[in-house]
Amino acid sequence: MLLGGDAALLVFRRLLAASWRGPRCCCFSPRSLGARSPPPAHGNRAGVRRRLLLGGSSADKMPAKRPFERLPADVTPENYALCLKPDLIDFTFEGKLEASVEVRQATNQIVMNCADIDIITASYVPEGGEEINATGFNYQNEDEKVTLSFPSALQKGHGTLKIDFVGELNDKMKGFYRSKYTTPMGEIHYAAVSQFEPTDARRAFPCWDEPAIKATFDITLIVPKDRVALSNMNMTERNPYPDDEDMVEVKFAKSPIMSTYLVAFVVGEYDFVETKSSDGILVRVYTPTGKADQGKFALEVAAKTLPFYKEYFNVPYPLPKIDLIAIADFAAGAMENWGLVTYRETALLIDPKNSCSSSRQWVALVVGHELAHQWFGNLVTMEWWTHLWLNEGFASWIEYLCVDHCFPEYDIWTQFVSADYTRALELDALDSSHPIEVTVGHPAEVDEIFDAISYSKGASVIRMLHNYIGDEDFRKGMNCYLTKFQNKNAATEDLWSCLEEASGKPINAVMSSWTKQMGFPLIYAEEKQQGVDRVLKISQKKFCASGPFSGSDCPHWMVPISICTSEDVSCDNMKVLLDQPEMTITVKNVKPDQWIKLNPGTVGFCRVQYSPTMLESLLPSIRNLALPPVDRLGLQNDLFSLARAGIIGTVEVMKVMEAFVTEPNYTVWSDLSCNLGTLSTLLSHTDFHEEMQEFAVDLFSHIGHKLGWDPKHGEGHLDALLRGLVLGKLGKAGHQPTIEEARRRFKDHVEGKHVLSADLRSPVYLTVLKHGDATTLDTMLKLHNQADLQEEKVRIERLLGAISHPDLIQKVLTFAMSEEVRPQDTVFVLGGVSGGSLMGRKAAWKFVKDNWEELYNRYQGGFLISRLIKLSVEGFAGDKMAADVKSFFETHPAPAAERTIQQSCENILLNGAWLKRDAEAIQQFLLHRRGALPTV
Repeated sequence: MLLGGDAALLVFRRLLAASWRGPRCCCFSPRSLGARSPPPAHGNRAGVRRRLLLGGSSADKMPAKRPFERLPADVTPENYALCLKPDLIDFTFEGKLEASVEVRQATNQIVMNCADIDIITASYVPEGGEEINATGFNYQNEDEKVTLSFPSALQKGHGTLKIDFVGELNDKMKGFYRSKYTTPMGEIHYAAVSQFEPTDARRAFPCWDEPAIKATFDITLIVPKDRVALSNMNMTERNPYPDDEDMVEVKFAKSPIMSTYLVAFVVGEYDFVETKSSDGILVRVYTPTGKADQGKFALEVAAKTLPFYKEYFNVPYPLPKIDLIAIADFAAGAMENWGLVTYRETALLIDPKNSCSSSRQWVALVVGHELAHQWFGNLVTMEWWTHLWLNEGFASWIEYLCVDHCFPEYDIWTQFVSADYTRALELDALDSSHPIEVTVGHPAEVDEIFDAISYSKGASVIRMLHNYIGDEDFRKGMNCYLTKFQNKNAATEDLWSCLEEASGKPINAVMSSWTKQMGFPLIYAEEKQQGVDRVLKISQKKFCASGPFSGSDCPHWMVPISICTSEDVSCDNMKVLLDQPEMTITVKNVKPDQWIKLNPGTVGFCRVQYSPTMLESLLPSIRNLALPPVDRLGLQNDLFSLARAGIIGTVEVMKVMEAFVTEPNYTVWSDLSCNLGTLSTLLSHTDFHEEMQEFAVDLFSHIGHKLGWDPKHGEGHLDALLRGLVLGKLGKAGHQPTIEEARRRFKDHVEGKHVLSADLRSPVYLTVLKHGDATTLDTMLKLHNQADLQEEKVRIERLLGAISHPDLIQKVLTFAMSEEVRPQDTVFVLGGVSGGSLMGRKAAWKFVKDNWEELYNRYQGGFLISRLIKLSVEGFAGDKMAADVKSFFETHPAPAAERTIQQSCENILLNGAWLKRDAEAIQQFLLHRRGALPTV
């Protein structure tokens, strides 16, 4: 599953990079960087860390684990024959289940998962025996279980469990739920849709809803005859329903053995486009009625992706078909149901004329992610949710491999570093982070680990592992794993064993240090010349966002480290495994005027701090572009992070940022822009925020002038992304020529004189809103109302918060909760307000508190609540705000977001410490810089 929260969060951050990003920081000073363990010159960082969680450690503050027992193993399913009849008017459904089961030991009760379902009758028919009616149903609502009691013991052997039941087509975007859509005729209709991961199949039918309890499925749906009915497998029969001439009975082929969370069914009105992949698999993309053309891009990607994965894994796709379908109301980004992958519309549909380049790239990545799960997750499934990271981390890595194969012009691996790698480092530097592998007991705990650690850190350490092993041995190991465990369940260690066998390297020992403990190392490097060789001394210490690690028992990692020199930046001169606190290495034949760089490609999951002389020798390679883009990005990002931690000074990193003024690469600019956005958000708490905007304008003006507003002959995908990023940054920061041109183009767009290209809409909308008035907002809301493409609606929704007037901010907040905004997108409208300005942040937080009950009920405590909290509060700074957030959630508990609340409070405190430490120096730097600039 790809989280809508995370997926959208990345796009959202890019859109608002001019002013908002999750807390991160930047700065650099060759002199201060040289200190091995810099003294706490800017205040008591240990004291800051003690306050980070407002009075205790992460472990102290995590809620007590709820008591939980997995289902008993005395009765297990072998096949579910399931018939469902949804009512799309009354929003209920009827169900009949005949489950072939094995009674493994005599028992007079059967315990299953069941939630929000009323069982009408239940009975058990032993093989060759008489039917035994259940005498009672005992619902354990908190544990989402039901116990069926029988008058006598069911004996060992096989039999059939029969259950008739009814349920509700809820509006919570989980279980079997209703999704509202508008037909081409303007009528409101509803679809019946399933979303079961992690633990919501039990809301559609009584079942053994644990990933290790696999069975086959025979699905039958009774639906209106004018509706499309889909499930995991291909349809085998579609017959009139004898009890109602307006209904049909649709039967699907028997599925392979699979987990309940992968079962899927959809009933609604859809068009589709189809093709066959080169290996003969029928591929269909289902779209809203009348929008089949918008499915063609995803169809092309899917048709290329299936054969790519078949070849890469050397395992064929095991089903006869794959359907990809766009769902109107959908909490996640997409879900990998076997053979029937469900998506948000914005993660699947591409309008040839009105979709921007970043949307195409996003659809390609999401398709690559979900189709990877058809093997890694569906064919071989995690044994329990503790191993969720393996599913999601792997898919989040290989989606980039897939897109690189399909679209090499995207330079997608450089984008991985900015989108996933640095994001994971941010979160994992917190005291309130968690290991990749988290022991999960009660399913209520699962939502907490659908986060950047499971996805982005998981992907990053797999990328590091792939680099360490090499592609050939990695593929051999993957084939061994998928072949050995196909149609079964596996744990993390099973993958390590297969990769170890294929590579002959100590994979389990290396990777356990990354998955079983949280955090990552700061690698400190210093050097000296020894004849014709360079002697390099490297050491590792845990990196903490609050400053140098000061504990007595410092963890360490087994870190694969590559080393390159200026002689050949594309070649790893040597690779070492840093498996101890420090190590001395001799790099042969390095001349005194050559530099050495650690972690070329920014592959190792670590931060690197160079001695002053090493850093000074590297910096010219930023200006002259001798370092590859991914290394320029990584160097800047490390320095920024070191500054936020107080290890170096922010002003010095701002000086390094100035060296990027001639930078040509989109992804480098994107990361730099995000860091500037973080700094801008921090300084919004000061009275010199305007000077920071001037700094941003100065930095981006050169590249903005070079790019201009209109594409030039020969430009490609990355140029389009860069133009949108730069113009949005300049416009939001107050660059007057950009504002004027954006207003002119916006006026022409609204009047129909010259429609804005899709790639220019975000920067233009952002600019005119930021510097607009009530008329601008009304015009934008009118465009939103007229938009037929969901991408356009979402684009507008997420930028509305840029508006600056208090009354208009309130209007946007009210709009966020209206029927005009789909429930899953409300979170990001509110987040846009919070990211737009300090005034907006305060208003959004008050709005969230005032409307908490409705918001919490809307999302039922799922992962969207975590995203809402993060977006609403992380831009604040200081003890007072951290205490306010903590106090609110003590009286308004959100168990699934408990860790997010801690992380948000920690970030608010870190922002406060950062501001206290460096604000004065930043102000002096900006004022001096303003005075030194020539006046025009």
